[in-house]
Amino acid sequence: MSQGLLLDTHALIWIVLGTPIRAEAADVVAAAAAERRVYVSAATAWEVGIICHKPALTAVIGRSARDWFAKAIEATRANLVPLDADLMLDVGDLPEPVHRDPTDRMLIATARARDLTLVTRDRAILNYAALGYVRAIAC
Repeated sequence: MSQGLLLDTHALIWIVLGTPIRAEAADVVAAAAAERRVYVSAATAWEVGIICHKPALTAVIGRSARDWFAKAIEATRANLVPLDADLMLDVGDLPEPVHRDPTDRMLIATARARDLTLVTRDRAILNYAALGYVRAIAC
């Protein structure tokens, strides 16, 4: 087992909102949260800052992405993982076939560098995990 779990952006949003996720993933997240082994990337903060302006998410997140994100970190008992130059360079060194979405690439690189398992429903990440390039749990 890895050192902890890294929540994909949608996983963070669903967990905070109480949207049901797969029972296996929910159990693993709850156990990791109790041990303070849940992580959220600064890339997710960037993504929340962008998507909060979409009409469908404004109703969920509200007008202040900063406030929502701070409350989400607190609610999930997550540790924030910063983005640094080494990690950003790792994004460019991911094995092919790599995900096309830049945020997901950052999450994959973070999971690999920090020995974390990604919690996601993103099919491309799950396929990448099936190739052995990253660990992931479907939510």
